[in-house]
Amino acid sequence: MTDARVAADIVAMSSRVPGWVTVLEVTDGDAAQRGRVLIRIDDRESRLRVEALDAQLAGIARRREEIEARIALTDRQTQSRITAKQAAVRAAEARLAAAAAQLDLARQENDRAEKLAPSGAINRARLDQTRAALETAKQQTLSAQADLENARAALAEAEAARGELTVLRTQLAELGPEEQRLRAQKAQAELDLEDRTIVMPFDGVVDRVFVDKGEYVTPGQRLLMVHDPERVRVEANVKETDIRFFRPGKSVMITVDALPGRRFEGRVTRVGQSATSEFALLPNPNPSGNFTKITQRLPVRIAVQQDGGELKPGMMVELEARADD
Repeated sequence: MTDARVAADIVAMSSRVPGWVTVLEVTDGDAAQRGRVLIRIDDRESRLRVEALDAQLAGIARRREEIEARIALTDRQTQSRITAKQAAVRAAEARLAAAAAQLDLARQENDRAEKLAPSGAINRARLDQTRAALETAKQQTLSAQADLENARAALAEAEAARGELTVLRTQLAELGPEEQRLRAQKAQAELDLEDRTIVMPFDGVVDRVFVDKGEYVTPGQRLLMVHDPERVRVEANVKETDIRFFRPGKSVMITVDALPGRRFEGRVTRVGQSATSEFALLPNPNPSGNFTKITQRLPVRIAVQQDGGELKPGMMVELEARADD
């Protein structure tokens, strides 16, 4: 049969980003290994965006270190002040207790003196002395109470300083989402930068280049077409009357119009399940009632071993299949 040709998976490589082509490394027919740079699109703006995001992330890191240092320092200072104020409160409480005890003693002495004075058991001087001692004890107690209140107020103020720690910790926590947002933006910018370098996806050849250096390209625009010459096959449209000779796994002999005298052995890998006419863009209705029977064809795929790159996509071939194979 003659309705057959060499085929390959020809990959159309397109741009994902807009920009000017600054480097064009290949031309039609060039061989290229996997990873080789084929085209570069202007990436200056993308590089600047990545650098700016790096600077912002570095600023986040510095702010985190600064806030963490302030938290550590404030925590130490606050704890030190609280410890000192707690000690001051305990000392003031002790002084107040001592003053209260002294006041009780002075009040008892004065009460006895007041009871004994009318009978003349004690003189006037002693009575005045106990009264003065009682007044002094009262003043000392009032002073101790004031000192205790001041100490407690100072302790409350020191404990209130922990609020600054809460503010600092909140600021530290807010850095997390901000850093995450910047990292996401950087990843997107790096992807944009990577997309501006078009590389060969596999070992193969460049079939066609569609752009020139200095040309402005847009997203989705086709840049070039490539294929792997080691992965060619034969696509054939076999008559339905002959399809019984082309079953999967069947050996087929192939001759190539461009290589007279050469024969290649292939193997059927797939037989289509529908005739090619079923996929026609334009239907073929027959409203008149007249019918002409036409032999249909089914698509068949045949694997063939490449030989030094001689088999090229589009070459016409002929197939021979043994009826008794």
